[in-house]
Amino acid sequence: MADKKKADQQACPEKTPINDTSTSAQRARLLARLQQEAVDTFTAIRELNIVRPGARIAELRAAGHPIKTQRITMADDQGREHRGIARYYLGTAPTRTEGAPA
Repeated sequence: MADKKKADQQACPEKTPINDTSTSAQRARLLARLQQEAVDTFTAIRELNIVRPGARIAELRAAGHPIKTQRITMADDQGREHRGIARYYLGTAPTRTEGAPA
């Protein structure tokens, strides 16, 4: 019996459309964004179509990515304030931005 080649299990962020909800595609989108800027939970859900960002972060950390967490207070799309929202980043702590606690 001939060996079947498996598809590459790493999703490429350029080839993962926002409606691809596979975990590998979600991880690829999240990591690509983290390499550009910090990402909060609300942004990951709204812009990256990731329903459970914390789970994807845990998977990326398990894969060896040095992702850090900062807890912030910010408003949701309806203007309601939420405390303890996770803001994930790579490297040094991000600078304070709108929505972050003083």
